[in-house]
Order: sequence, then C-alpha cells, then structure tokens
Amino acid sequence: MLDKKAILITGGTGSFGTELVKVLLRDHDLGKIIVYSRDEYKQAMMAQAIPDPGGRLRFFIGDVRDLDRLKMAMREVDLVVHAAAMKHVPIAEYNPMECIKTNIMGAENVVQAAIANRVAKVVALSTDKACNPVNLYGATKLASDKIFVASNNLSGNTGTKFAVVRYGNVVGSRGSVVPFFRELLAKQTDHLPITDPRMTRFWITLDKGVDFVLSSAEMMQGGELFVPKIKSMSIVDLAKAMAPDCPQKIIGIRPGEKLHEVMITEDDARFTIELEDRYVVQPALAWWSYKGYGDVGRAVREDFRYASDNNPEWLDAAALKAMLHKSSSFA
Repeated sequence: MLDKKAILITGGTGSFGTELVKVLLRDHDLGKIIVYSRDEYKQAMMAQAIPDPGGRLRFFIGDVRDLDRLKMAMREVDLVVHAAAMKHVPIAEYNPMECIKTNIMGAENVVQAAIANRVAKVVALSTDKACNPVNLYGATKLASDKIFVASNNLSGNTGTKFAVVRYGNVVGSRGSVVPFFRELLAKQTDHLPITDPRMTRFWITLDKGVDFVLSSAEMMQGGELFVPKIKSMSIVDLAKAMAPDCPQKIIGIRPGEKLHEVMITEDDARFTIELEDRYVVQPALAWWSYKGYGDVGRAVREDFRYASDNNPEWLDAAALKAMLHKSSSFA
C-alpha cells in the first residue's frame, strides 16, 4: 500500500508522529514523508535525530488552523495521518476557544485540504476521552471524529476516504503517567500519588499504535472508527509494578478525569463489528457506498461496552515491565 507513496503527518513531531516516521523510514519504501507541525525547534531536533540517507523526509512548518498552508502541504500526497491536537485537559478548559480552533476547526481544514488535493486516504487519531466526553478536550475530539466520518459524504468523485482510529494511553508518551512516575522515582520520591485506587486504564505501546494505524489505513473503506483490542491495568497495580517498595498516597480524582476509560459505548454497540484484533464501529449514517465488515467479523452484543474496567485482557507486572522496557527503546 505504501510503496512509492507520499505521506503527510500533521503534528508529526509529537510522540506518535516521531515513532511513525521511524517505522516508515525503516520498513517501507516511500516516495516521501512530510512532517507538518508548527514548532520549528522540534522539527530541527527531529531532523538531527532521525537518519534519512534516502532524502525522503521533508519538514513543513504550518498549523492545522491554516487551510491555505494545509492545501499547499498536501499536494501530491496519498495518505494523511492527522495526529495534531491540543490535548492537555486543564489547559483546554482554561482556553476553550484555542482547543476548539485546533481540534474542531483544524479537523475541518484537514478535510477540505485533503479533498481539494484528491488525497486517497485520511486517518485521524482519536482518544478514549472522545467517548462519552466529560471534558472539553474529549468533546472537541468527539466533534472531530464526527467530522471525519461525515466527510466521506463530501468527497464525491475525488475518491478521498476518511476513517478514525481510537485507542487508550500510550506507554511512555508525553503526558502519560508512566514518565511522570519515572521522574518522581528518579528524584527519590517518598511516595507515588494515586488519584483513585479504583482507576483503570487501557495501555498500548507506541510501536503497536503505529502498526494499528497503518493496518487500519490499509483496510479502511471510509467512515469507520477502529479500536484495537488492548490490555488494561489498574493505576495501583501500575505503580506497584514500577516501584514495589514505594508507598502510595491517594490524592483524589482530578477535574475532567474518568475512573475508567471507555472506547465503545452500548449505544455504539449496534454498529460495532468484532474482528480478531480490533473492533470496527461502522458508520450509523452512510450515504456513500459502504460494504462493511459483516462478512469477515461478527456483531457484538447489544449491551456490549468496551471499557478498561470490564476488559477481559489485563496486564500483569511482568507484561508491564516488558512494555516499559520496549517503550524506553523508542524514546
């Protein structure tokens, strides 16, 4: 699918974008990879850190809020991976319009630029926080998801297809609790703070996240929301696995935070197909030609809910340590 193709990654200097670039350069014979982001310092550091003897890696300064710049960047691009977002929950609450401009209006700009340039496929990264959102960040990502799914109605004879990928916490990524705990332990903290002992989270490594996005891009028909089957772990068990002898202190749940992550609700269950390694939430309203996955998968129960507390797959301490070791090698 990717041989000799051109790929553009919005927010390409983030944790996910950096890992995606490494995988693409290592494992695929692409025509070019365009990193689209607004931070020139991060681009300069990334260019120094990632070897590119074939000259396939390009850097494009731009903001997803700028439609004209996006249109210019997407010329002759075959696949767009949309990873740019304003993600910090408290900062989004304090600066709501800035979050809306990036996450919602930026999504619309990506759609318009992709259709204008006849890009073949667009995959947008979502988050568990977009599922039954309780904070502004989650609400904007839900709106973004809806924009990308509905945009399959707009592409017409351009043939541009749009899909969404949703997964949970990435081990070792910026903003994750793992590097936060690591930093505290490096400072020889006398305790690890736990917001709520009942809290659970989904966990995935960066490389698995990248593989999932690329495989979803390959199989997408347009309009799907792909959710990987991944493992859960409680925050208490995570802290014990990282520091068995370090005391824990309950500090209380933070505003805008959930006890458990939910990636598929009961209301989405009637549109959800289970495959071997993932769930596919099919579009409820598909005015475009859409075949679906009923012939290769099976419908889930009507009361199905995919959440970190009812997940049949759980991480133990040994599995977490293996994930942590792997995530360190990708830092």
